[in-house]
Amino acid sequence: MQAKDQKAILAIALHAAFADGAKDDREREEVRRIAESLASSASAIDLRAIYQDVLLKRFTLDQAAAALADDGLRHYAYEMAVCVCEADGQTTAAERSFLDQLKASLGLGDDEARGIEREVDPFVATTSSPTASAAAPAATSGNDNAALDRSILNYALLNGALELLPQSWASMAIIPLQIKMVYGIGQAHGVTLDQGHIKEFIAAAGVGLTSQYLEQIGRKLLGGLLGKAAGKTFGKIGSTATGMAFSFASTYALGQVAKRYYAGGRVMNTEMLRDTFQNLLGPAKQLQSQYLPQIHQKAATLDAGQVMAMIRGQQAGPA
Repeated sequence: MQAKDQKAILAIALHAAFADGAKDDREREEVRRIAESLASSASAIDLRAIYQDVLLKRFTLDQAAAALADDGLRHYAYEMAVCVCEADGQTTAAERSFLDQLKASLGLGDDEARGIEREVDPFVATTSSPTASAAAPAATSGNDNAALDRSILNYALLNGALELLPQSWASMAIIPLQIKMVYGIGQAHGVTLDQGHIKEFIAAAGVGLTSQYLEQIGRKLLGGLLGKAAGKTFGKIGSTATGMAFSFASTYALGQVAKRYYAGGRVMNTEMLRDTFQNLLGPAKQLQSQYLPQIHQKAATLDAGQVMAMIRGQQAGPA
């Protein structure tokens, strides 16, 4: 993929992130941080400049769409935009209008666009479906810290493995699995959570749903780990250690924060939650290096059906 194609798809993803006028300053700041962190990943692309160009409307949606000459890349760009718009489990009227505009700009027919959305929907729907979080986790108790730690580690290993896969569904599955993990930790401490509370908790810890999808998209694009290009789907496992460390570490740190939060009677405020999460990220990234063989082994065995079954609770999640 050429640098101009990467730039166009990242610009479209940024437009999608800003499509909902309700995005608050904190979310915009998180998107800006991602753009700056990804800027060091590719010398040919200045992500900070793209962010500014999109925010100030110097690189319009139509211009970004026109830069993609390949059918496979246009398909991928629309797919990523749908993921970003539906990252929180719903699509607002403003986001739906944006997707309709993008569909027209990319020259996608209604049937083709609906087909892309159907590919995305099974994973996105789990982010808002009550059954996603209501699935029974492995039996633990609030006092069984070792069992909870094993469960958190296994969720982190699974999400690290998903980051290695080139298929689009892999990144889409990470957030629903994090939601399921937090639900299980709360239940282990006698707290039954709903989707709204879990999402608020994840956001309070500093893991934005929209921004997390955007970061996963950016890392895969800049790392050359693209599952769909030129109309072909590749099944090769990648080796983007940065993205893997991000997904492993964010999942592990989030799980440890959730364990402390619910064990302590939910008394942490937002600032304390965010500070605790940030303090745990560094050790979590170091821990990831110890588990590289297990992550690669798990990535070699994953398929969409297996991951979807875990999310929906049709088979046990990580123990």
